[in-house]
Amino acid sequence: MFFTSLTTGNIVKKQIIAALAPACVMVPSLSFSQSAGWPTQPIRLIVSQSAGGSIDIAARLIGQKLTTALDTAVVVDNRAGANGMIAGEGAARATDGHTFLMTSPSALAINQHVYKTVPYDVAHDFKPVTQTTSIAFLLVVNANSPYKTLPDLIAAAKARPGAIRFASAGIGNQSQLAAELLAHAAGIKMLHVPYKGEAPAIIDLIGGRVDFIFGTMPALLPQIANGKLRALVVGQPARSKAVPDVPTTTEAGLPSVEVTGWTGVVAPASTSPAAIQRMRDEIKKILAMPDVRATLAKAGADPVGSTPEEFAAFIKAETAKWGAAVKLAGITPE
Repeated sequence: MFFTSLTTGNIVKKQIIAALAPACVMVPSLSFSQSAGWPTQPIRLIVSQSAGGSIDIAARLIGQKLTTALDTAVVVDNRAGANGMIAGEGAARATDGHTFLMTSPSALAINQHVYKTVPYDVAHDFKPVTQTTSIAFLLVVNANSPYKTLPDLIAAAKARPGAIRFASAGIGNQSQLAAELLAHAAGIKMLHVPYKGEAPAIIDLIGGRVDFIFGTMPALLPQIANGKLRALVVGQPARSKAVPDVPTTTEAGLPSVEVTGWTGVVAPASTSPAAIQRMRDEIKKILAMPDVRATLAKAGADPVGSTPEEFAAFIKAETAKWGAAVKLAGITPE
């Protein structure tokens, strides 16, 4: 098996490894790599998150299958930090035709609203390949937290303005914007504690150093299942099949607070159209596999597999949407 990994973040938690194990079974090759002429060397899949986060989970699941489908090594290269910009810059500079970036709204639709200088131009430095997943967001607290419901948390924040600490995967990350939208809707003030990715933020939440995180379901479900975290609400209009007992933000009285994340793959602008189309076609096949769909469903993620054109339009719409959210949160570009 050729699937390998380069990580610079925290060690993947045992629970996440266990959750992905069923998806790591090799399947018969779906590729026609010899006749297509691409790839001609190992593929590097740069991930804009530390090991254990929602993007990393999707990358490892898809990367494992791509190893077989493309009959070549697929290296997952975790480059966390700067809200996805470290990974984005590394991918944008690649010219080997075999490097791709799997990332999130932060790197592709939010950073240009949060930072005065971004080391890449999404529209010119990248070519969309496909949106891989759509991801539900959960607001979770430590299992020993005194807050049993979202109203409990809001009441505590109103009683002690600025005392409630919420973690995020980075400044301007969706996890921060989700909490800021919550604060705006509820009329409360809280303290933001940014981290370099979801995984370290979750570790500190488990350790009791912060009060909550509004994060992605794939990264949080294993810790909910093992009893270390407790979910208060899911940030979407309808309840999730993955956590049917968890109420929505609408049910909790905040219908304006709806947050859905996603993961997607883009390629450096110099990448050939044939390579982009091949990657998209293989990823679409992988996302249609029953075992992949089942694994994603258990993690609270839905497979997408859009065309490059559809993904380009989606990124444009998300850029406008989250730009408005940044303004509402009062975040000043730094």
